[in-house]
Amino acid sequence: MTSVDISPPAQREWLGVLMLMGGAIAVGFAPIALRLGLEDMGPQAIAFWRYVFALPVLLILVVLFERRAPAKPNIFAILAGICFALDIGFWHWSLTLTSVSNATFIVNIGSVCVGFLAWLFLKERPAPIWFLAVVLAVAGAAALSLGGQTDKGASFEGDRIAIIAALCVSGYFLCSKLARRSMNGLETLFWLTLVEAVVAAGMVMAFGESFMPEDLSGFRVPMILGIFIHVIGQGLIITGLGRAPTSVAGVIILLQPVVAAAVSWKVFGETLTSLQASGGLLILFAVWLAQRGRKPQAID
Repeated sequence: MTSVDISPPAQREWLGVLMLMGGAIAVGFAPIALRLGLEDMGPQAIAFWRYVFALPVLLILVVLFERRAPAKPNIFAILAGICFALDIGFWHWSLTLTSVSNATFIVNIGSVCVGFLAWLFLKERPAPIWFLAVVLAVAGAAALSLGGQTDKGASFEGDRIAIIAALCVSGYFLCSKLARRSMNGLETLFWLTLVEAVVAAGMVMAFGESFMPEDLSGFRVPMILGIFIHVIGQGLIITGLGRAPTSVAGVIILLQPVVAAAVSWKVFGETLTSLQASGGLLILFAVWLAQRGRKPQAID
């Protein structure tokens, strides 16, 4: 996870793609853990403690691998942390105002839109086949998120908040990519997480939630989210962003809702409809198609 990498660009991109896939799969378990933890703590408080539990682990890893304290962060690492924390906060808020399917679909759109931002701001022109992958990924996300239609009705206010969350997702990926140009993956994630904890603390107070659960067992889910999902999942995603094209990363991240749907089917008995299952398969095909059309590039 250090900034020194002497492997060929093509090999590094394949490694980056694999890291992004692994990270997306790990983070796909986050909604499941969040749902299990809501009995003990509010969603904003769970996010706060997720970051708090991850911080000491990340600090130990930085010192262990870099043999020094984390280097001073750049402005993009700070902005990425703000974007990620706001994304989680606004998405959780939108879930209380609109349908889960609408909120999830809208936020997923933000992931694929990052490819257009990377083209505009980073001059990372995607391969032509990427545009087809985006269309298929969006169609798959729509089928996966909207195919069940078993939750509460949609609301315009909730959908607008979900759009803000989607914009924050795009900002998170774009700023993380820029941060990785001068920082390694571990240090970037450490500073991201520190900023996220500060922003999340403000959101806990803004939403009037309690920081503490009624029982110490309530810390179990945030600890799992912090150590296993945040450190491992987000760590793989941040490191992979330094090795693979941003446009490809945006499509790969859509593996998250596929994993969440599959695990929910197993854990909560939420059987997927044929439309949702088709959407999941379409996303998997789009991920394969997107990485097939990637262009080798030299990054950090």
